[in-house]
Amino acid sequence: MGLFDGTSLERPQTCAVCERPDSDCACPRDARGQVCRPQDQPARVQRERRRGKWVTVVSGLDPQASDLAKLAKQVKKKCSAGGAATADGLEVQGDHRDVLVGWLKGMGYPAKASGG
Repeated sequence: MGLFDGTSLERPQTCAVCERPDSDCACPRDARGQVCRPQDQPARVQRERRRGKWVTVVSGLDPQASDLAKLAKQVKKKCSAGGAATADGLEVQGDHRDVLVGWLKGMGYPAKASGG
């Protein structure tokens, strides 16, 4: 369906962000199909102690729009540490909070350090 469907003025529907036809749009979308850009996802980076060791946890990211599996791979490489993508966000072994806040801000996410 497009604008003025069935008339000589018919136009394909376009994305509100990139203004390309919906079929050509590559904007990240959430589970509802709405555009969810990095600047719309407030990331919170905190460190936690688990079993006596530090773990850095990133939350607030949309799992579909951010492609958490790909992001986790980049984070693990950036921090030279193990980690995983979870349903809530990302987990990285060790205390890498400051590194990840700077890196996420560089990617366009409004990241903040949270917790102690």
